[in-house]
Amino acid sequence: MDKVHFDEMVKCIDSLISKGAFEGKYVYIFAHCEASLTLTDELMARGVTPAMIFDNSKEKWGIEYKNVTVGKPQLLLNVDSDQAIVLVATRFYEAIKAQLFDMGFNGRIVKVVDYNTYSEYSLSDETIARKMERVKAGKDSIDALRKDKADAFLIFCPFSALGDIYFCMSYLPAFLKVRGIEDVVVCVVGNACRKVAQLFDVGNCRIEVFSQNVLDSMVQAALYYRDENTFIAHQDRPYVINLHKALKVRCIPLEQIYRCGIFGLSDDVKHVIPIRWREYKDLADIPEGKAVVLSPYAKSVTAMPDELWEMIADKYLSKGYQVYTNVVGDEKVIRGTEAISPDISQMRSVVERAGIFIGIRSGMCDLLRTARCRKIALFPDYNYGDTKWKAIDMYRLEEFENVVFNGDCSKILEAL
Repeated sequence: MDKVHFDEMVKCIDSLISKGAFEGKYVYIFAHCEASLTLTDELMARGVTPAMIFDNSKEKWGIEYKNVTVGKPQLLLNVDSDQAIVLVATRFYEAIKAQLFDMGFNGRIVKVVDYNTYSEYSLSDETIARKMERVKAGKDSIDALRKDKADAFLIFCPFSALGDIYFCMSYLPAFLKVRGIEDVVVCVVGNACRKVAQLFDVGNCRIEVFSQNVLDSMVQAALYYRDENTFIAHQDRPYVINLHKALKVRCIPLEQIYRCGIFGLSDDVKHVIPIRWREYKDLADIPEGKAVVLSPYAKSVTAMPDELWEMIADKYLSKGYQVYTNVVGDEKVIRGTEAISPDISQMRSVVERAGIFIGIRSGMCDLLRTARCRKIALFPDYNYGDTKWKAIDMYRLEEFENVVFNGDCSKILEAL
């Protein structure tokens, strides 16, 4: 879950609590996925324990997360509707709402994150006027980008996720070659995504940064006006491709989804790698080959317990290694380690100097695929979205040691 949607979720939870929405209620969550697990964490941090997580996939029934069990939706009917509240943190709110109503549930159903700002299920004059105003603002932003070249080709990367930018830029050269496009503007959300995009050498390519709201309006304008000189480099936002449905049938790793499903390239097309790396300014201070860089944080992945990272740090500290925690902003430094905050473009030099990189599976792992060091990716044990496929099925990295954390810290230590 990206920061914008996470902040929206937290704001919604706090608002519900302040209004007493959970008092005397059984709190339920629908769909077992990364966003719902993050929602569970935030509720528990505020003293609210979900009674159950519902999911339509039989494969998930019986799974537990922090002692909250995943069960079939029909169990909701065992509780009076007026005693229950269902929270939805996935993009399938409308479908879930319709399903629960059809089942006979008449209680409150709350959308805690609005992923789909492109559609509203209302034809009121107010809604139409507001959406048209948004489309106009998006069109103005697109026109401003094309001030010097009216037919400039625009690539929209609608999520602030490093891994998504990595995949986009990896296959963008091949896509542009097939389309015969020479000049392109890649539009991203935030400076971190810009830095990732700038690592790649993609010829005559300009990177432009926007806020989430502005880029959303540009995407909506491009769809509304059917702008043929734009391309949305994402598999499920907005829902114009529906690649997600294929995952109901078979497991398709995310990189293959980008290569074949999004960009329409053949399966044998090779991705390009980032080459515009820079050296960390204090590289000499890192013990060469005797250091470990921990990367425990990712905004789009369910967090692992501090205890795990502390145990990993202790293991290497006892062997005489220097251990660092890669932190950004106010992120917490793991006990016993030192903070290190290299720029994205400097990260490869840091881990190669250190010798070992251990990180939660995130976009940072994608960036470090070609780093010459021992690389370990830790996967939380959760399903990808609302599919039956595990995160490791979707995100496995050939260049890494891939390890699943299922709650047993000792097993992780054995693997390391």
